[in-house]
Amino acid sequence: MAVLCKPAIEVPEYIITNEETLELAQRLHGDHPQIDLVLRLIEHTGVQKRHLIQPIEKVLQHPGFDARSITYEQQTKARVPAVVRRALDQAQLEPQQIDLIIYVSCTGFMMPPPTAWLIGEMGFRPQTRQMPIAQLGCAAGGAAVNRAHDFCRAYPEANVLIVACEFCSLCYQPTDLGVGSLLSNGLFGDGIAAVAVRGHGGTGVRLERNGSYIIPDTEDWISYAVRSTGFHFQLDKRVPGTMEPLAPALSDVAEEHQWNAGKMDFYIIHAGGPRILDDLSRFLDVPPEAFRFSRATLTEYGNIASAVVLDALGRMFDEASALDGHRGLTAGFGPGITAEISLGTWTTDSD
Repeated sequence: MAVLCKPAIEVPEYIITNEETLELAQRLHGDHPQIDLVLRLIEHTGVQKRHLIQPIEKVLQHPGFDARSITYEQQTKARVPAVVRRALDQAQLEPQQIDLIIYVSCTGFMMPPPTAWLIGEMGFRPQTRQMPIAQLGCAAGGAAVNRAHDFCRAYPEANVLIVACEFCSLCYQPTDLGVGSLLSNGLFGDGIAAVAVRGHGGTGVRLERNGSYIIPDTEDWISYAVRSTGFHFQLDKRVPGTMEPLAPALSDVAEEHQWNAGKMDFYIIHAGGPRILDDLSRFLDVPPEAFRFSRATLTEYGNIASAVVLDALGRMFDEASALDGHRGLTAGFGPGITAEISLGTWTTDSD
């Protein structure tokens, strides 16, 4: 079975703390009629700091969608290869051994996709398949794991590389003044993650089952308005309450595998915000400590979109608490409202 190996993570060098975010929000939007609510929501995100690809002064400028697209491409090409190399090294693979690259990002657009450049730049075979995923937002990290699992089931000896590249700061829109938009300005950060899925061998999570679930009639709860100025993130106030319908979906996938979603040994959950984790803990009846990896990502990096689940997974590797046979659940949540769910068992490579 396919094994999800240790991810490589990189966050950029420019940092903004939560205190600096609150001061900035007060300075820029002090006359906003709901500024007190906005400040309270940002303060309660649990985010202590976020990392950005540019200094905050430059982030606050809006040079136009075309200039931001150039920045996205330049930053992608400058930062992604080193992360990919580390992920391959940690999986004990060479570029020539990769059969599919899944590239996920919802914060910039390139065509051809960055995979085409990576294949030539890093020595992947010309026959390497490409699967760019651009519109699943934060759920794309979980979706990428699931599509890698599906591919390895179809081609049991194949190896897959997943790359999640999210520069959320390039989506800042100074004219978007809704409470959801202002909250997002204090929640999202930038980050890159890469991980290999080995069709044979490897230490990590042996993938066993996956599933998806979408809550009907919620398409406009998390969305982009695509305008001449770029991507305008839209967040409905009902989003934090989505764990009530999604928790049973996680349980259903586990029950199909004759597992209990509330009795797992480890959880890798997308940390969209603290209430997401609090509610899921309550609905699955698991202790808050079970989501410690996701909470740590949120605290140290903010919401880094599709890269969250890979960073949380990396933290589990670093803790070295998983034992052979431990069962786990991974879940990514995003627009739709969509959940991408997978089950796996920790395994140590014995080859």
